[in-house]
Amino acid sequence: MIKGIALKASLCTAALLLSLSYGNTAKAATSTSDIGIAGITPVLDNYYTATADKKTGDAEKLLETLSTKQVKKLSTSEETETKIESPYANLGISIAAENSYVNIRSKPDQESEVVGKLYPGCAADILETEDDWVKIHSGSVDGYIKSEFLAIGEDAEKLVDDVASKYAVVTAKGVRVRDGKSTDTAVVALIPEGDKYYIKKEFKDWAEILVDEDESNDIQQQITGYVSKDLVKVEVEFKYAISIEEEKAKLEAEEKAKQAEQERLQKLAEQQEEERQRENQNKANSENAAEDAEQSRNDDSSSDNNNSSSGSSTGNEIADYALNFVGNPYVYGGTSLTGGTDCSGFVQSIYSHFGYNISRTSSSQSQSAGSEVSMGNLKAGDLIFYRNSSGGVGHVALYIGGGRVVHASNPRDGIKVSNYDYRTPYKARRVLN
Repeated sequence: MIKGIALKASLCTAALLLSLSYGNTAKAATSTSDIGIAGITPVLDNYYTATADKKTGDAEKLLETLSTKQVKKLSTSEETETKIESPYANLGISIAAENSYVNIRSKPDQESEVVGKLYPGCAADILETEDDWVKIHSGSVDGYIKSEFLAIGEDAEKLVDDVASKYAVVTAKGVRVRDGKSTDTAVVALIPEGDKYYIKKEFKDWAEILVDEDESNDIQQQITGYVSKDLVKVEVEFKYAISIEEEKAKLEAEEKAKQAEQERLQKLAEQQEEERQRENQNKANSENAAEDAEQSRNDDSSSDNNNSSSGSSTGNEIADYALNFVGNPYVYGGTSLTGGTDCSGFVQSIYSHFGYNISRTSSSQSQSAGSEVSMGNLKAGDLIFYRNSSGGVGHVALYIGGGRVVHASNPRDGIKVSNYDYRTPYKARRVLN
């Protein structure tokens, strides 16, 4: 069971608003939450079904499924044309200034209580209008906002591609991610049912997804691949407002994470100082050059094995600690568990917290971190390495047991949990004694 997952640092509470499943002849929408945004979900069901019916000459079925607000019949001398209103008709998107926000108030009054905040790009369901105020529902927040701070209807629809993100949710077991838009191309990864990946580009029958960030040869690259859209569900995600209570909880969680990071850095500095003092004492006590050389060899061996601690920490403790940072950002070249880290910086910082020194890059870690263990003998705390298409090690994850790993994956997903074999593992190493 994943414990103590940190809240992801973002200006708005990320929330799933739409789930679009695309077929060959029609598009259907299914609700993924109890309350859809702006009635979009049920309207999309009718909108795309109606589009398909219209193509087959059965447009009159619209009158049985759509409300009068959603359909307008335009009579001509020969036929009746049906106009379908946009599914985004009641969508509002915040156009607040960058690095700012708009207050959501309990009443349509500038002096009423602030119940939440709507940051730029966050979406809202337009419930009703009252003069120059609109009543909205966004996330867990219901309240009022000045209409001048929202793009509504067609204006909001124009912003959807800029403010929303598309994700592929795997709907079949063991879906192969391909190197190209064909089942004849090489397999990049094998992803399990239920996992979700950011869509970089969408095609008619395929979607290009972001799997991982590769860090081999000190060059930042992305591991991407293609999945058949028959095997995934395409979800469109907006961002919601954040309530005052949610903001308070988020800030408290961020402060707790910062304190943990400061403690880790302080402990690391103390360990480095102790090591420096030990080295100076060893040199002072050395009787001759041979003893100095032998001591240096011992130090090098200790560094290579990356076991600079007593090893009293258990793998489960390390795994539990690592899970505290799920949702935090990925930053190439970073080592901060709260401010941003890449995959090798993540495992290095986790082990540093427990007094172990391991090297900085995934490639060097795959050679020197602890000792190699078989994939059939994995324990919590072990490091699992993955190779890129060129054969070099470019990614590392920390095994947490139960066939799962936690890792700093990519800039879109940040630190997350995956199946250990979502990509073919190359090798595993155990740092603990």
